[in-house]
Amino acid sequence: MSWWHENSPYSNRDAIICDGAVRSGKTFCMSLSFIIWSFYRKSEADFALCGKTISSLRRNMVTPIIPLLNSLGFVCEEKLSRNTLIVSYGGVKNRFYLFGGKDESSAALIQGMTLSGVLFDEVALMPRSFVEQALARCSVSGSRFWFNCNPEHPEHWFYLEWIKKAKSKNALHLHFTMDDNPALSERVKRRYEKLYSGVFYERFVKGNWVAVFGAVYPFMSDEKMYCDVPSGDFEGYAVSCDYGTVNPTSMGLWGRFEGAWYRIDEYYFDSRQEGFQKTDEEHYRALQRLTAGRKVDAVAVDPSAASFIEVIKRHGEYSVKPAQNNVVNGIRRVTQALKDGSIRICNTCAASKREFALYKWDSSKRDDVPVKQNDHAMDDIRYFVTTIMDGGTKTLAFAAER
Repeated sequence: MSWWHENSPYSNRDAIICDGAVRSGKTFCMSLSFIIWSFYRKSEADFALCGKTISSLRRNMVTPIIPLLNSLGFVCEEKLSRNTLIVSYGGVKNRFYLFGGKDESSAALIQGMTLSGVLFDEVALMPRSFVEQALARCSVSGSRFWFNCNPEHPEHWFYLEWIKKAKSKNALHLHFTMDDNPALSERVKRRYEKLYSGVFYERFVKGNWVAVFGAVYPFMSDEKMYCDVPSGDFEGYAVSCDYGTVNPTSMGLWGRFEGAWYRIDEYYFDSRQEGFQKTDEEHYRALQRLTAGRKVDAVAVDPSAASFIEVIKRHGEYSVKPAQNNVVNGIRRVTQALKDGSIRICNTCAASKREFALYKWDSSKRDDVPVKQNDHAMDDIRYFVTTIMDGGTKTLAFAAER
């Protein structure tokens, strides 16, 4: 909290890096410390708060910290239209500009500014070009850099350039675990430990920068993860679809029952195995047979399947949504949903069960990438979670924890 103070043995450091487990208090500690530091030697200065998106930055950092700052005697004024937070204390006023670093084009947003310091919340999710452009803006004497993140793969640019080189960068590196957060009860810690498995357990619970390996969903080898179709009336229905012409087309029919979503039936067509291809209209008729007259709230379709999406729209029978398609984040959300019971896979879904057993991480890649085989039901399940559930029909527990 006070590493920058003149009485601290680390006061000469140019940067601080906080990485480690989820829910370990990194963001809270760093945001409070950053704003207090900004008044330690600076006045009437400009600073930057950077997140993956401005909305996530407000949710994770700005909104929680404002009441605490007010209780400490600071006066906070948020200019929503300008993405600016103005903080005053003892007659001194500082400005904090909010930036989202979601892609390579984001670097242009911060060009031309002169900053006295910058804080990156979840820096590992931002492109290197954005981060380096923001760092280049810190030309004021005494300016410093603040980074926090959950671990990613060990070939990630931030791990190689900053964490591995913390000493040469004159940065203080602090590694956080859940035990560093006094607000977490033992029960909550155990819940998070059960929520993750495999590489996500190593990264988000242990806080380690590890490479992906083995099965993507290793826990799905347990037969207890599958169930019979519930008997009773479903509260609603939805469909998810991964579309292919040469590659297989996979559709899943989901029914909501007593607060959880069940994959109760599916359609899987592999043109290579069958020896012929189907047209968009033939796949549409398969969608009709799959839903069998049920009132379907939404159909989430592979966003690259423009022609099939257009066919669904033209018929006017279903509300269709292009699916969200961030693979790794989607896999993490599917893992959470399967582990906490938000979604259940019924024994009627043989293609899904087969692919869960075969879906592997590609160990030959430096990035987190699954092998592009046996992934079509896996993709449509991911589309359902990220687009139907996260899209508002039912919000996943813990979906926004990062």
